Amino acid sequence: MRIAILSRGPELYSTRRLKEAAEALGHEVDVIDTLHCYMDITSAKPAVRYQGRELPYYDAVIPRIGASISFYGTSVVRQFEMMGTFCINESVAISRSRDKLRSLQIMSRKGIGLPRTGFASKPDKIDDLIKNVGGAPVVIKLLEGTQGIGVVLAETKKAAESIIEAFMGLKANILVQEFIKEAGGTDIRCFVVGDKVVASMMRRGAEGDFRSNLHRGGSAELIKITPTERKTAVAAAKAMGLNMCGVDILRSNNGPVVMEVNSSPGLEGIEKATGKDVAKMIIQFLEKNAKPNKNKTKGKG
Repeated sequence: MRIAILSRGPELYSTRRLKEAAEALGHEVDVIDTLHCYMDITSAKPAVRYQGRELPYYDAVIPRIGASISFYGTSVVRQFEMMGTFCINESVAISRSRDKLRSLQIMSRKGIGLPRTGFASKPDKIDDLIKNVGGAPVVIKLLEGTQGIGVVLAETKKAAESIIEAFMGLKANILVQEFIKEAGGTDIRCFVVGDKVVASMMRRGAEGDFRSNLHRGGSAELIKITPTERKTAVAAAKAMGLNMCGVDILRSNNGPVVMEVNSSPGLEGIEKATGKDVAKMIIQFLEKNAKPNKNKTKGKG
């Protein structure tokens, strides 16, 4: 197969591992800088151009789209879809996952366990917003935040009110969520490929930090998840329409609750914590679902 990896950094661990895994299985791989793509949008022959030339037909595309370039990145993915290329994660699913509020609403509709969450623009009663999610302590999140940035733990009602008022003064969109104290500053990253959790790890926040993101100095270790946690992760991925994703789960007294679904999960933490070749599993999924020339027809867009 001919595979394109959309990535801004060929030297990044995840991009490099995917390229190595694909080439080891006999595939031809190009790493393409998403922002340097430009599109020829026509009914007769839609195309993606790059460095002054039209890109060839690819059997499969693996989008590694960072949150900061979601709009343009998903536009490029959509163009490949129009050309009939199999994209492991489609543009609509990526866009859906990047909208934290929309993600939670979709999962809520599917009956997936979630932390109690409030969202408001200009609530008349901030104390009622806090009370509605169970009262302090609460977690306050910027809707556009990533990798733990813009996530604040307010330990008292007074602190929560002050933080919410400050964010509103900046006209920021925020979520207010119950704090799952029993999780003890840990979460579980389930890596889903297709309809299976292929690897899972427990992430623990750095000393004094309730956020467990590895980018924030957290640590990770191998963990055996329960059948319910596995079912929850797969259901969350399916609800979002993602074939490959990281589902972040907290262990609450009421069972597993999903914090977030990441459409471009990093491979370094999960591969090092579990010793599993996740990159190879992703390529093997493509082999089953994107046969050479199988989709070489004009797509629907």
